[in-house]
Amino acid sequence: MIGAGICGLSAVKNLCQAGIGDVTCFEMRDVIGGQWAYTEQPSNSSVYAAAHTISSKRCSSFDDFPMPAEFPDFPSHRQILSYFNGYADRFGLRPRIRLRTSVERIGRAPDGAWRLSLQGPEGASAETFTHLVVCTGHHSHPVLPAYPGSFAGTALHSHDYKTATPFTGQRVLVVGGGNSACDIAVDLAPVAARTVISMRRGYHIIPKIILGAPADMALAKIASLPKWLRDRAAAAILRIVVGRYRKYGLRQPATGLMRMHPTLNTRILDALRHGTIQARGAVEALDGDSVRFADGRTEPFEAIIWATGYRMQLPDLGLPSLAAEPAGALPLYLKMIPEEADNLYLIGHFQPFGCIWTLADLQARIAALMMAGRLARPDGLHALIEREMSRRSGYDPSERHMSETDALEFERELRAEIARA
Repeated sequence: MIGAGICGLSAVKNLCQAGIGDVTCFEMRDVIGGQWAYTEQPSNSSVYAAAHTISSKRCSSFDDFPMPAEFPDFPSHRQILSYFNGYADRFGLRPRIRLRTSVERIGRAPDGAWRLSLQGPEGASAETFTHLVVCTGHHSHPVLPAYPGSFAGTALHSHDYKTATPFTGQRVLVVGGGNSACDIAVDLAPVAARTVISMRRGYHIIPKIILGAPADMALAKIASLPKWLRDRAAAAILRIVVGRYRKYGLRQPATGLMRMHPTLNTRILDALRHGTIQARGAVEALDGDSVRFADGRTEPFEAIIWATGYRMQLPDLGLPSLAAEPAGALPLYLKMIPEEADNLYLIGHFQPFGCIWTLADLQARIAALMMAGRLARPDGLHALIEREMSRRSGYDPSERHMSETDALEFERELRAEIARA
């Protein structure tokens, strides 16, 4: 198994509980927890210092390991890492995890077994496994946009953003409209001389609290409705709670709420209305210490933070169908099972409207049941994969939404698969 973030931890737990005796997880860092193990080292991928969850603790808890009652609705990264460590201790996962061990290369033996070339504390080595579970996440390969001209100030991707302190007193532009972009803009606003956020299109920005409840729990009350009706009901609720986006200086989204990944952030809406953050449209060009926007306005900045997302990229597995770009469009059954190899599982390589951990846990249960021989691979796998891929056409066509998943529908599909066992 590759990766000891929460998807990897869940996979280790499920495999052990299914009676799989020889389980080994390789983690390149010296801690478990993946992105939620905060570090100030820019070369190591982690959340920023001010990060909290965007899904509520109730919707982010595992069925068999609830979050502590004293946690707030939206826990901090420190609390989440504490939760992950408690999870590892509760289920005895640590002996199965090799820290500071990176997987340098993956190959297949003639019998289909997986041979991993490793680099660890004791140097280089190689080991062979009958099955491979990939839990490498999708926040390791930043996407940097290209614009005419060049920028003379500080520029970095949100991947390398840790705290607002280095930008104290500066004029800062944040480019992007997703959760990271809005979180970082809000983090910067109290210390920066000026904070501007540039969004090239309209985004659905949802307050974390709706009608007194966490947004995911409030919207769960309409979960039983058909998707088109959920979309309309959610839009009506947001119109009441948020109003029209133009009042915030933002563009109206071109697609419905259930057709693109939303941004959950209460504070960005407040900051825009209070003027502590200014909204701009798309960047058109860079010119030394200035940025020209699509509306013709030019403004000087000392720093740009590109919160422009990540490219979902798998390690090289030597399988033609899994070498395509972008990885979010890969042909997989339940977003985890390829047709080409019956001993390979991909866990957590999708983007849901909701918490990924609980869905990845269900994926891990399926992988464990199949490895234990208690759940057979379904018949007609090729047709099932084709049908699943065809359903992606309902989302925004951008690359970002190639891996988008309706969490409610996906959970039902995963639980139905588990019920076959």
